[in-house]
Amino acid sequence: MTGTFPTISISTERLVLRPLDEDDVPALAEMMNDEQVGAWTDVPQPFTEDSARSWITEHAPAEREAGRGLDLAVTEFLTQRLVGIVQLAKTNWHVRATELSYIVAPWARGEGYASEAALATAQWLFADQKFERIELRTAADNTASQQVAQKIGCISEGVLRNACIAHVRTEDGTWTDVRTDFIVWSLLPEDLDGAGDHLAGSGGFTSYGEWN
Repeated sequence: MTGTFPTISISTERLVLRPLDEDDVPALAEMMNDEQVGAWTDVPQPFTEDSARSWITEHAPAEREAGRGLDLAVTEFLTQRLVGIVQLAKTNWHVRATELSYIVAPWARGEGYASEAALATAQWLFADQKFERIELRTAADNTASQQVAQKIGCISEGVLRNACIAHVRTEDGTWTDVRTDFIVWSLLPEDLDGAGDHLAGSGGFTSYGEWN
């Protein structure tokens, strides 16, 4: 059984999660060229505006239409500024499970935005889409990402040894691959009970279908 995620907008007290659009190209390109993004993700470096446009107009729609996942822009409610990205991937519609990841712009870090966006996405997946499992994978040394998983109530299930490729800068300024471990986290519907009580802006979410 294969499904597709709807075109959706999710609102919290501080954030709006919505489909990416071409107006996001400059901010997306700038965010993806950050050193931390280069270190912990497989986003190509440097990441050009053409790359951002291709992601928005080709990759993201193709992933949703094929039922594999969903890419959402995370924006500030008041300023509409691009805070980051929430991505669902490797979706299994029979098992009702998907893998969740997040990237936050450098200027927006430390505000709890990743936790707020991830929690709202999880609430929507469990309540509206009837999913039964969300999986997160964090590099062994990426403590910031691990803290997000813990804050939203994820349970650590174990370590995938040598399963992750991280990246470091060499002396000549180029990137080189470094192999490390993945920590696997899971979130089930019952894990959300009380998970958001200590998060800023986590007073619930509102979803809007057929966003345009």
